[in-house]
Amino acid sequence: MRFMLQVITKPYEEPTPPEEAERVSAMMRYNEELQKAGILLALDGLDTPSTGARISYPGGKPQVKDGPFPEAKEVLGGYWIIDVRSRDEAIEWAKRAPMSDEEVIEVRHVMDDGDYPEDIQERMAGFEGLGQR
Repeated sequence: MRFMLQVITKPYEEPTPPEEAERVSAMMRYNEELQKAGILLALDGLDTPSTGARISYPGGKPQVKDGPFPEAKEVLGGYWIIDVRSRDEAIEWAKRAPMSDEEVIEVRHVMDDGDYPEDIQERMAGFEGLGQR
């Protein structure tokens, strides 16, 4: 089963402040643990919210708003995708991550083909990569 561990944090304007070098080292050790366990599929940190954009669709028409997003109380700071046996195992790995008091990890199941109803699977058939495992 694949899970995405999403790092949710307060809005920030520097991806990694210089004073956090030791914290980055701790994160790299954690990443190595995931790798050695053979469960790490992907990971990335995300750039600052000011570099992003949000697209909303009022009345079905796309409307673009450039970052930063002052109304945001939380932002996605990065993620891991891991392949483990269960939700409980994903949670156990998330609990080991070196997070600060201002961060939260949200654990979300990444859906595979068999997780969708049959009629949805039929509509997805032939689209490379979508839910295929």
